[in-house]
Amino acid sequence: MLAIDGGAPVRNRDWPRWPPAADDAQHALLREVVDGGDWGSTSGRRCDEFTSAFAARHGCAHGVAVANGTLALFAALHAVGVRPGDEVVVPGYTFVACASSVLLLGATPVIADVDPDHLHLTAATVEPALTARTRAVMAVHLAGSPAPMDELAALARRKGLAVVEDAAQAHGAGYRGRPVGCLGDVATFSFQSSKAMTAGEGGIVTTADGAVADAAWSVCNLGRVRGGAWYHHAELGWNLRMTELQAALLLPWLDRLDAEIDRREDFARRLSDSLAGLPVRVVADPAGTDRDTRHLLMLRLDEDVHKPWVVRAMAAEGVPVDAGYPGLGRLTPVAERAVVLPTPAVDRAGASVVWLRQNVLMAGPDGVRDVLAALERVLTDPRATSGTGGA
Repeated sequence: MLAIDGGAPVRNRDWPRWPPAADDAQHALLREVVDGGDWGSTSGRRCDEFTSAFAARHGCAHGVAVANGTLALFAALHAVGVRPGDEVVVPGYTFVACASSVLLLGATPVIADVDPDHLHLTAATVEPALTARTRAVMAVHLAGSPAPMDELAALARRKGLAVVEDAAQAHGAGYRGRPVGCLGDVATFSFQSSKAMTAGEGGIVTTADGAVADAAWSVCNLGRVRGGAWYHHAELGWNLRMTELQAALLLPWLDRLDAEIDRREDFARRLSDSLAGLPVRVVADPAGTDRDTRHLLMLRLDEDVHKPWVVRAMAAEGVPVDAGYPGLGRLTPVAERAVVLPTPAVDRAGASVVWLRQNVLMAGPDGVRDVLAALERVLTDPRATSGTGGA
């Protein structure tokens, strides 16, 4: 008997906590910052240390630490010249911040379709979205999986457009022998609570271009110029800075990031190898992916599977799966302010894709066993494909 009908669940113990408890290195650095009293980045040194180390880890010469990932996108877009009246192409299957950051600049998000298999933007899905007002393309490394950057960058070069990498979910990801973060003109990462590295909130802008870095730094520091006078404000800007306390949590994380990615990738590989015969599969990475950081493990249900019932039934088994994004074009506040193109692949993903979140992926082989057992129980039940929703 399934748990949704009153039977015993597959799993009756907690999944690993995310974020995990602070380790010894984080505790030590936090104590140092707290006791030293230099809590803001204008007086401390840990933000600068973290920014340099993180940027270098991702193959970039420059980084600017900010308060959160949405503001990182805002600063990055501003730094590459996006202004009111411009358009920015964003994928339809992504988080709302991809659109809201564009709107914060007074620009217009143009919501494009994604590849039907790997769910990222491609040159073929971007090109119909381009107009004379297009200024940039936002390539989102979805769920920790790098977007197909070669073709997107080539298209952008031909059209004279900037490429902004949204790497909010892709700390440590790799594409064709290079880490994400400097594959376009500028990139952003998030350190919000669910992310692979987290300080509760926080973000960073990374780039190989010194002028772009200076522009991002200025807009995040009230329009000041690096090395200039404190009360000299050359441009309009805001205070979007990270704190030293956030940097103290993040800096030691760089030492364990790769081991945690390996653990999640092992989970994904074990589960993917065990799904034969079930009406579900792991969503494929784009060609060129060297390292998927598995912020989320995206699973695609067969088209005849009733997703809402499966989500409820899996939760009852103690194995939560997330229903995922509904599609940007379906969010009324965004749709009222954006250009929304036809997005059939996004719509199919919204109807069929579910996620296993990061904490589940940290559970190791016993977690794989429980997820697989729950999937087998739920997906072989006639209600999974009856369309009745378990009524």
